[in-house]
Amino acid sequence: MSASEVKRTIPILPGATIGIFGGGQLGRMTAMAARGMGYRIQVLDPDPACPARFVVDGCIEAGWDDSREAANLARGCDVVTLEIEQISIASMEAAANFAPVRPGGAMLAIIQDRIEQKDWLRRNGFPIGDYRAVRSLDELRTAIGELGGRCFCKSATGGYDGRGQGKVGFKPGADAEVEARDAWAALGEGAGVAEKAVELEREISVLVARSPAGEVKVYPPAWNHHEEQILAWSVMPAPLSDAMAAEARAIAEAIADTFQLEGILAVELFCTTDGKLLINELAPRPHNSYHASERACATSQFEQLVRAVCCLPLGDVEIVQPAAIANLLGDLWLDAAGATREPHFDAALAVPGVRLHLYEKHRPRRGRKMGHLSAVGKTPEEAVELVLRAKALL
Repeated sequence: MSASEVKRTIPILPGATIGIFGGGQLGRMTAMAARGMGYRIQVLDPDPACPARFVVDGCIEAGWDDSREAANLARGCDVVTLEIEQISIASMEAAANFAPVRPGGAMLAIIQDRIEQKDWLRRNGFPIGDYRAVRSLDELRTAIGELGGRCFCKSATGGYDGRGQGKVGFKPGADAEVEARDAWAALGEGAGVAEKAVELEREISVLVARSPAGEVKVYPPAWNHHEEQILAWSVMPAPLSDAMAAEARAIAEAIADTFQLEGILAVELFCTTDGKLLINELAPRPHNSYHASERACATSQFEQLVRAVCCLPLGDVEIVQPAAIANLLGDLWLDAAGATREPHFDAALAVPGVRLHLYEKHRPRRGRKMGHLSAVGKTPEEAVELVLRAKALL
C-alpha cells in the first residue's frame, strides 16, 4: 500500500470538522448525527436560511459553482461530503486541494448527467431498461417511436420530485405530436433521456456504504410508493423474496465497488412484473427512502455517512424492527386559498409508535418537503398502516 493510500485510510476521529456541500434537510440530519458523535460541522449552501444552519457550527452562503468558497469550506475541514448532486465539479476539485472530498468529483460527474449515468451503467453491465439520449425535438420523436410509444422523459441534469420530467403514450387518444412537444418542453428543451415504460410490480431502493478502506455495508431494500412523482411513503424492509432482496443488494455493492465509492450511494430500482430488477437512478448521498433507517436499523444512513467518509468501522445495517416514513409536503400547511395553517401534530403523535421530524423550513409551498412522520410496527405492513393513519390525522 502506497503512502497516499495509507493516509487515505487513517480514521478521522471525533473532534474533527466535517464539511458538507448542501444545507438542506439531508445535510441537517447528517449534521445532527455527526454532532452526536462529537464532530464539528461546516456547510455551504446558497440559502441563508437553509435547514442545516440551525444545527451546525458555521454556514458559508455561496452558490454550487462558487469554487473559491468551496475551497474556503475545505480549508477549515478535515473531510468534505455532500447532500446534493448540484455541486459543480470545479467546486469539488477546488475543495479537494485542501481536504478529502468523499464521494469524489469523478463519480459525481457521471451521476450528475442522466445520459452519462445511463451510459456508464450499460457500459459496466448493470441492468437498466431501454433508453435513448435525446438532444432535440426530432431525436425525441424518433426515440418515442423506437421505444414503443410509451416513455418517461427526463432532463439530463437537475430535476427531481417530478421536475424536469414528462411522459408520453399514457393517455388514450392523445395527440402524439402534442405529447412529444410537451415532453420536450418539460425537459427545458435541452438534452435528456427517453426511457421505455416498464410494467412495474413495485419500486425499491438499496443504500450501500463504502469506506476508503474498502469496507462495504448494504442496507436491506426499502419499498417506495410515489404520488405525483414524489415519494409519498417508504418502508423497510421491502416485501421481497429473499432471492430478489439478495440480488438487489448485490447490484448495489457491485456499483459501489466499480465506482470505488467513498461515502454512501442510493440505488433506485424497478421490480418488473416479470421478476426483473432494473436500475432507475443513482444518488450519491443520503436518500429520502432511507429516513426510516433511523428507526429500523442500529445505524441510520446519516451516522453511516459520517462513519464512511471518516473511515471509521461501518455500523450494522440489518433490520431491528420494521419502520416506515411518510413525507409531509407544504400542502399540509396551506388551505385552498393558499393561506397558512398549522397541521394537527398532536393528533398524529397520538398514534402509537409515531414520531415527527420537521426540517425548519419557513416557507411552505405545495410539493415542498417540510418534514416526515416515522412509525415502527411488528411488520412492514403495520408500520405503513400506522404512519399513514397518523398522516391522515394532520
